[in-house]
Amino acid sequence: MTTHRTGTRDEWLRERLALLEAEKALTRQSDELARRRQALPWVPVEKTYRFQVADGENVISVDSELENQLGFDRPVNWAEHATIGSPFLASGETVVDLSGSRSRTRPYDQPMNGPSVRRLPPDKGFTWPLAPGLHGESIDLRETPENAHYLDYATTLMDPDRELEWATALNKKKHLLLGYIFRRVEYPWLQYWGNYPPTGKFSRGMEFGTQPFDVPRREAIGMGTLFGTPTYRWLPAKSKITTRFVVFYTRVPEGLQKVDGVRIENGEIVIEDRAARKEVRLAATVHLQP
Repeated sequence: MTTHRTGTRDEWLRERLALLEAEKALTRQSDELARRRQALPWVPVEKTYRFQVADGENVISVDSELENQLGFDRPVNWAEHATIGSPFLASGETVVDLSGSRSRTRPYDQPMNGPSVRRLPPDKGFTWPLAPGLHGESIDLRETPENAHYLDYATTLMDPDRELEWATALNKKKHLLLGYIFRRVEYPWLQYWGNYPPTGKFSRGMEFGTQPFDVPRREAIGMGTLFGTPTYRWLPAKSKITTRFVVFYTRVPEGLQKVDGVRIENGEIVIEDRAARKEVRLAATVHLQP
């Protein structure tokens, strides 16, 4: 037999209205707590850079450090936004080479309308540097295009069999070379984008980083992996992670048309064009161990 009390309809209504007021007060209190929670100050991820240059060398060593001041792990996206532009970047003159092959074009929903158009289809795999074109043609992404009115975007997974990766931009007419060397464990991806408007004022990204595409962090984390490689990196609680990369800039001998390899040995950076039998050696007292 139930022991729950009974009452009239009027008694139930009176008590129910009183309870409703208490429920409303609790809701207002919960809303206020949520507002105060959202207003808590953000604790930033602190990033610092240190540059090292030795007298008489064409090499810069860049150390970076990322610090998590919070008490829990954080997923992070981290890229070094290496970019070249006009007049160094010019049609028929400037080529890009890198130590990777497995690649994919950036996904997108709509083609572009305007003075610049896309020439690469969305979300298509290819082997660097020959990418598929929108109309079935093959596009050499090493080259800076003629008749420019294009916007390209793709990513390349750096060579998993290498410890040190590299990317270079060579102006064959000016005989000038810019390059980067970095550790694959820190930067497994190289994002390539090319902005080639009809004005001829070009820019091109060679962005090496922890993610394949320049997308919001939630999207990069949601992707998880591409080609079996993570698309983000974890920054542990109350910890720091450090990286180091090297930038070099030099004149090259006439006849050097492409870069097949870049390595560090015996205190030098060695740049090779094997087909032309050309080699450049740069003094480099810096190393790639943080």
